[in-house]
Parts: sequence; structure tokens; C-alpha cells
Amino acid sequence: MPIAVRSFAKINIGLRIGAAREDGFHELRTIYQTIGLHDIVRVDVARGTGIEIRSRNPKVPQDESNTCYRMAERVLRSLKQRNKVVIQIEKNLPIQGGLGAASSNAVATLLGIERALKAEIPPDEKLRMAAEVGSDVPLFLLGGTILGMGRGEQVYPLPDLPSLPLVITTPSAGISTPKAFQDWDTLQANGSSDKDRVKARLTAQSASDTMNMFSQSLFAWLTPAMVNGSSTGVSTRGGDRAEAPLLDLVRAGIENDFERVVFPQHPELREAKRVLEGEGARYASLSGSGSSVYGFFDSQDAAEKAAGNMGAKDGPAQATKILSRSEYWKQLFVN
Repeated sequence: MPIAVRSFAKINIGLRIGAAREDGFHELRTIYQTIGLHDIVRVDVARGTGIEIRSRNPKVPQDESNTCYRMAERVLRSLKQRNKVVIQIEKNLPIQGGLGAASSNAVATLLGIERALKAEIPPDEKLRMAAEVGSDVPLFLLGGTILGMGRGEQVYPLPDLPSLPLVITTPSAGISTPKAFQDWDTLQANGSSDKDRVKARLTAQSASDTMNMFSQSLFAWLTPAMVNGSSTGVSTRGGDRAEAPLLDLVRAGIENDFERVVFPQHPELREAKRVLEGEGARYASLSGSGSSVYGFFDSQDAAEKAAGNMGAKDGPAQATKILSRSEYWKQLFVN
């Protein structure tokens, strides 16, 4: 009997890009947040050898380049097992959408094989394997609200945000993350204006300034909920704090640096953000390097109305909500 796992998506609430590192990656700071949209990954482990990837979506690689394949190799090696593993990916999340779909699929594969073999890999070993497969794979071993550091693979759980509703829209543009980083480096090196050139020189002088600015913004955003006495964002002094994190988020000025290089090349993504804001989103942003754009709304009804109002020209739109850490783990396996 195959093990079915919900492979949840993530969004980035702010993303700061630091200097390029010696290993070719960039130093990053971001807040990852798991959300309700998901793929389904079915894992079947039987006698024999080999790893097989199946999907009806022709864009899903079915060879060794697939993150599920690479994860399955590592899991079998860690558990010292020789088995035939068949991984069926029911694809609902966009490819190259900035929602971490392939990374989430990899973690779903790991957890599915563990359950199928009734075995468990130590947590530190799982994190190591996840980081080898991809920079944002480890976040899906935590779920909820997460601080991402390093190249994104260093993950630290944050207090859960309240159950904020949101709308995800994914225009058809496919964004290459490596190219987006290259464009960022070019912008920082050359600048498109005197203002950008000044910023580029400042970044070259002290790349840590960007990281520090993000930390300050993060502190400014999360502190009000803590001061009010609850890490869940619900005030102990009475009243619903569900909308307060949105106001705090805007005031803190948390942004995604990729917007500076992606929006000029793909104006339809900037337009998607504008449409979400026009529909009432209190905060809207690109997720990762795109192409998905999301907006937070005051209520689920408002989010569903906005998703319904957005036409085909705006890209497919879906209303969902963020998933807390406990919700993430409670809903992970399909019974």
C-alpha cells in the first residue's frame, strides 16, 4: 500500500540577498511560511532495486535530476536498505513558482519512505540530507513560520503567526532562480541609476548591512505580538490580533529583494501584485524568485472573493491560509 503524503507549499515573507559566497551561493535572510496548497506524493516501497518517478505532468523530471529521486537515494543509503521505490507525484503546485514545490516533494518522499519501512532517520541526519538536496528543502522538516539563514538551508523555528488568509496567483512566466541571482549581482555591480550605484557600493563595502536591516525589520514586525503576551498573535489584553501582524508587517518594511530584478523583466508579475492590492490585500509580495505572487487579506471571505474576481489575465488565483507548525504535521499524511 503506497504511503500518501501532502507536500505543502511555502511562501517567503521578505527575502534579503547578501553577498555572493565562495561556494557560489548568496547569503540570505528570509522568513519561510508553510501554506495550505499542496501536491500529493505517493511512495511505494517493495522488493527489488531502483528508483522510479511517475507523474502525469510532463514538466516533472522523471530521472536523477528530480529532487525526490535524489532524496530517495540518500534515504536508502542512510537506512542501509536495498528496495524498489516508486514515487508518484500528483502535481497541483506550479513548477518554477517560488513556492518550494520540488523541495517539499523531496521531504514528502523522505517521510514516506520512513513510514513505509517503519524506520526513522535521526533529525540531524535528515537536516543534513535535506540541505544536500536543496537550499530550501530543510524548511519542510519544520513547517510553520521559520527563519531561513545561510543560503536558506539554516532553519530556525519562529513563533507561529495567526491563521492569516491569503491569495496565491501564478502568472505563466517561468522564473529561473540562478538567472535571478545573476541579475541581482549585475544590478549590484553596475546599478541602473546613481541611486542604485550608491547602493551597490554600500553593499560591496558591507554586505552584512542588508542582513542587519532584515533582522531589525523582523524584530520590529514580531515584537508587538510578543509584547502583547502571545506568540500566536492573539492579544491577552482582549481583541483579535489576526489583522495586527499585517499592519506590523507593512510598517516594518519587509520586502523581497528579487522584486527589484524580476519585476522589470516580467511586468505581469508587478501587475499581479498591483491587482492583489487593488482587491484589498493588506500586504502583497513575490514569493522567492517567483513567479508566484501572494497577498494577505483580513478574512477568508475577502480572500476567496478576491481570488474569484481575478480573471485569467491575472493568472490562476487560489485562496488558502497559512499553516501553523502543528497544522502542518497534523495534515501531512493522507489517511
